[in-house]
Amino acid sequence: MIDLHTHTLFSDGVLLPSELVYRAKYKGYKTIALTDHVDYSTYDYVIPRILKVAGILRSSYDIHVITGVEITYVPPKLIKEMASKCRLLGAEIIVVHGQTVAETVPEETNHYAVQAGIDVLAHPGHISKEDVLLAKENNVCLEITTRNGHNATNKEVAALALECGTKLVFNTDSHSPEDLMDESKIEKTLFNAGLDLKYFDVMQKNAVDIIKNRGLK
Repeated sequence: MIDLHTHTLFSDGVLLPSELVYRAKYKGYKTIALTDHVDYSTYDYVIPRILKVAGILRSSYDIHVITGVEITYVPPKLIKEMASKCRLLGAEIIVVHGQTVAETVPEETNHYAVQAGIDVLAHPGHISKEDVLLAKENNVCLEITTRNGHNATNKEVAALALECGTKLVFNTDSHSPEDLMDESKIEKTLFNAGLDLKYFDVMQKNAVDIIKNRGLK
C-alpha cells in the first residue's frame, strides 16, 4: 500500500513520525509520505526535521518514507512560490490542501494549485471541469480520500476525473493511528466514490508514477 498524504505532530497529527511510520509498516504499507501542513511560517522548520528522520526510519523498518508537505491556506497566487521553496528545502512530494467542502479554504486554491508544479491536489471539493483539465495538463493527481468530511465529494471528483482522463490517487490524510488504510476502509471509500474495487490498483500505480517521476526510490 502507498499513501502520499499523512500528518504527524509537526502539524495537526497526534503521532511522532517514528510511530506513524512503524504503525503504517505494521499495517502492510510499502510507502508512506509524511506531508505535514505548512505555510510561510513553518515550511523551513518542518521539512528539515522530517528529512532528518525519514532516512533513519527507511533503513530501520524497510519501508519507503518520503519527505513531503501539504501546503495549506497559503494565498492562492503564492502557492507556486511556496511549492518552489519547499522543493529547494528537500520536499519530495508536494500536496496542496484543496477546496474541501468541510472548510473555508481560500477561493481559487484549486485553480492556482494545479498550475504550481505540485504532485497531488488533496480533497478538491467541488472542483471545476476547467481545473480538472488543467490538472491533467500539468500531471497533477486529484485525491480520493478516506477522511471524513473531506470525502463528501469523492464521487463528484472521481466522475469528473474519469470523464477528463485526469489521474486519481488514493490517500488517507491520516492524523491518528485509526486513520491508516486497511481493506475495509479501501472498499468502503471506493464504493462511496462510485469506483470499482479494481480501480484501487490504478490509483496505486498513479502514486508509483509520481514517485518515479520525482526520482524517488
